[in-house]
Amino acid sequence: MRSLSRYTLVLTLLLSLTLLPGLSQGLGGPTLTQDDSRYESLLAHLVRMQFEARHFSQRKFDDNLSKAAFELYLKQLDPRKVFLLAEDVEKLKKYSGLISEEIRSGKMELPLVGMNLLKERVARVQPMLREVLSKDLDLSHEEVLETDPEKLSFCKTEEELKERWRKFLVLQVVYSYLSLEEDEAAAKKGSDEKVPEGKTEDVKKSSPGSLQKTAREKVLKSYDESLSRMLKEKQSEYFERYFSAVAKALDPHSEYMAPVEKEDFDIGMKGSLEGIGAMLREEDGYVRIESVIPGGPAARQGRLHASDRILKVAEGSGEPIDIVGMKVRDAVKLIRGKKGTEVRLTVRKEDGSQVVVPIVRDVVQIEETFAKGTTLKDGKTEKVFGYITLPSFYRDFENTRNGGRGRNSTDDVRSELKKLQAEHVEGLILDLRNNGGGALTDAIGIAGLFIGGGPVVQVKSGRGDIKVLADEDDVRPSFNGPLVVLVNKFSASASEILSGVLQDYGRAVIVGGNHTFGKGTVQTLIDLDESVSFENAFRYRPFGALRITIQKFYRATGESTQYKGVVPDIILPDPLDSGKVGEEFLEYALPWDRIKPASFEKWPRTFGDVSVLKARSAGRVRAKDDFVAIQLASEKTSEQQKKTLQSLNLDVVRKEREELHKLKEKLGKNSARLHDAEKKKPADKEMTAEERRNLWVKETGEDPYVQEAVDVLKDMLSEVQKSTVAKEAHVLSHSTTQSAIPVP
Repeated sequence: MRSLSRYTLVLTLLLSLTLLPGLSQGLGGPTLTQDDSRYESLLAHLVRMQFEARHFSQRKFDDNLSKAAFELYLKQLDPRKVFLLAEDVEKLKKYSGLISEEIRSGKMELPLVGMNLLKERVARVQPMLREVLSKDLDLSHEEVLETDPEKLSFCKTEEELKERWRKFLVLQVVYSYLSLEEDEAAAKKGSDEKVPEGKTEDVKKSSPGSLQKTAREKVLKSYDESLSRMLKEKQSEYFERYFSAVAKALDPHSEYMAPVEKEDFDIGMKGSLEGIGAMLREEDGYVRIESVIPGGPAARQGRLHASDRILKVAEGSGEPIDIVGMKVRDAVKLIRGKKGTEVRLTVRKEDGSQVVVPIVRDVVQIEETFAKGTTLKDGKTEKVFGYITLPSFYRDFENTRNGGRGRNSTDDVRSELKKLQAEHVEGLILDLRNNGGGALTDAIGIAGLFIGGGPVVQVKSGRGDIKVLADEDDVRPSFNGPLVVLVNKFSASASEILSGVLQDYGRAVIVGGNHTFGKGTVQTLIDLDESVSFENAFRYRPFGALRITIQKFYRATGESTQYKGVVPDIILPDPLDSGKVGEEFLEYALPWDRIKPASFEKWPRTFGDVSVLKARSAGRVRAKDDFVAIQLASEKTSEQQKKTLQSLNLDVVRKEREELHKLKEKLGKNSARLHDAEKKKPADKEMTAEERRNLWVKETGEDPYVQEAVDVLKDMLSEVQKSTVAKEAHVLSHSTTQSAIPVP
């Protein structure tokens, strides 16, 4: 067996060598030379080989993939359709079905053609902006701007393009004007509060003309810098866009990481960077928040959420820099900074509103990333329930590899369960909201704390191999009582595995929005430098890395968690449900499917009929002000998303902003952390660990979703009690009947 493995290894190496460019003229690969252009050629072959060999879909680089990659490339090149003309797009479309052939041959023209066309148009647009913003604008005119690029065509003429820019700039000036107005109002309010009683102090109010002039100057400065930055982009950045489009045509979680991005990724994995504590991604020309890191400054501040689009970045009170169309790594350079300094992000929310989120940079507070629990006492029944929040499925793999145990979420949840059981809790809430996943090992281990042994998840490779993964550490579960699991649309990956298996076994009642995120795939990171191990290619390194989707998750029932996610047993109003959040909204997401179910036994104890629990919850939700407000906000967000024609009239936009502000006020303090409102925290001082703990316990008790979860647990206990009484009555009746039978 050993000799066979050695033979296989040698054969694999030989095959790899023959497929690399410059080592075989018979396979159509370009010859390696000292010419720097060979770098892209070699990189193309490495990308193709790795994706064709390792991606879950097992797709080949064919015409269909070419067309998908081209559409994504075009979106990255000009996402808002404000640079390229229709004639430019026609020139680019000649390459629509040729990308696979370009990558095979190593002769890639599209990135170069795209670069030349875009830079030419940017150079033509720049003076247009200066002309439009050099004079007063009519902000009272009744006109609208289509804000959804999908509903727009590329402009046919430069005159049409100039008109599109004029409208776009008018809207930006309106936004800037209103922000200046709000800043002045806030300054006046602050000044009034500081003035001693009996005295007056006026804050000078700017005239409308002065405000508009300042607003125009700010917008011009921002876009002038943005366009100048685009003109300075290197050729390598256009090739990066090209390879990124190819990767994402396979699925949204596969990507090419340029050498600089790979370096940033390594730094982020090895230690904490001082910044805002958020993961970013590029999507359709925008920098989006992919996830907010638990314990980080953004999480503690509470106003930045996954799916928010970052439009501008400002250093403290400095001028904001427009980052639409900017590469993520360049945006990160602006957002990162020293601990204690402030960065101000202008973000667009899912409801279409545009807000400024100030965040003081800091390092992640590690203790905030760990599982933690508390008790919740019901005021009506005096019953005590347990609550555990799990921000992520963490595990110290490095410590484990070195022979240590390493801190992990399974041990921490087990520890919290012991503490809560010592308090004689009668039920438990496990909060997986906003938990984006983590170590699969811990999803399996934590499942075992509640179900004991048994299949937890099935994993399928691209070759069709299926492994059933079960928890084998715990023969007996650590907790047997009623269990409610809270989820939302940001519960993803390992969170979906855990909530799915607890639902499949009938072990827990899942409570949350319409469904979880729907990420049921596994990715691996491949360092492309390690893919080339021969001397004549060393000089071309670094090549960067690929993140490739290699496996798919399936529940014990055989249903995939991919795309559809987990549908809760009890669905509550959630503003996230109206937004485009989840795998279903990502282009080229892998589909939902099913495989053969694993063999498992349902949980033997029952905690009531789910349909009864659902009906009772619905009655309570209709009567709770918090959920009424949340439902109203969700409906408003849905309306806003459908409405893509934006008025450019200053008074109309001002009124829209005021209505949105009033709506958020209606949401109430209990749901504030879900809706862009400031958390109430002690001001002007650093909180101690005890103060943070006390505040967290208070906020948890006021959370309407947690309150409803407590009510569901009470219903579950009530159903158990009814069932017990019914059984006892049945036994007693049966016993009485039997004793009345005469003995012959």
